[in-house]
Amino acid sequence: MAETKLLGLRSVIYAAPDLNRAKSWYAQALGIEPYFDQPFYVGFNVGGYELGLDPNLPLAEGSTITYWGIEDIEVSVQHFLDLGASIHAQIQHVGDDIHIAALKDPFGNVVGLIENPHFSL
Repeated sequence: MAETKLLGLRSVIYAAPDLNRAKSWYAQALGIEPYFDQPFYVGFNVGGYELGLDPNLPLAEGSTITYWGIEDIEVSVQHFLDLGASIHAQIQHVGDDIHIAALKDPFGNVVGLIENPHFSL
């Protein structure tokens, strides 16, 4: 059997039953407009990675959290809260100057944030 190797983050797709509202919220949260905007899918390029919104994806809370890199965990968490997100997991120091937190967007998706001063592409 061939070994499958993960090549790194490529895309994260969030459920967006109200696509226009989700598109507007994520444009504000990310500070960018989508590069792909159709009635069946909206895509944002976030540092070379895809953050997608799918109106046909069933909304279900799972156990997976995708962490998006940020520079300042406190500022970023407050920014998301100001836009209507809620705390899913409080800011935690996980060692070696790395901090994580998770928020729920207004649509029920969990969005992870990670401040990792050691990460480089």
